[in-house]
Amino acid sequence: MLKRSFMSAFIAALLCALLTACAPAAPKDEAIYYLVRHAEKVSGERDPSLTQAGEARALALVVRLAQANINQVYSTDYKRTRETAAPMAHAFGLEVSLYDPRDMAGFAEQLKTQNGNIVIVGHSNTTPGLAALLGIDPGEPIVEVSEYDRLYVIKRVGENVTGMQVHYGE
Repeated sequence: MLKRSFMSAFIAALLCALLTACAPAAPKDEAIYYLVRHAEKVSGERDPSLTQAGEARALALVVRLAQANINQVYSTDYKRTRETAAPMAHAFGLEVSLYDPRDMAGFAEQLKTQNGNIVIVGHSNTTPGLAALLGIDPGEPIVEVSEYDRLYVIKRVGENVTGMQVHYGE
């Protein structure tokens, strides 16, 4: 019995070592961009915070991307976007970096030089445009009053860009 346990452990360790040795090195010219609009916001304020539903959605984004190994989080400098980005940054031990939504072309060019898995929190009027600047069809405009669950997943390998839209949260 002891021999069988030892042999099973040995085989498991050997398989782990082989799989690790065969794992490809991290690509040097590859990125996955996760673009979202901020979560639900309080209405009637100039720079509104998130509602309880928005706070829950920000946490749902963390759950959705828990296995994505995020290494950069960006947000515009508004309460609703910073509050949407904060749980993601906290979950991965990162700081939220701010970007200027008035210079989306410049920001897109900056992103194209970065590698890794990057979350970008924006607005209904900037997120689809950024998706287009990164090289995919953004689809229909985001519905300003009710659509908070669209998640663009854009993968860049060298000059090749692919993307899709998915939804997250309730």
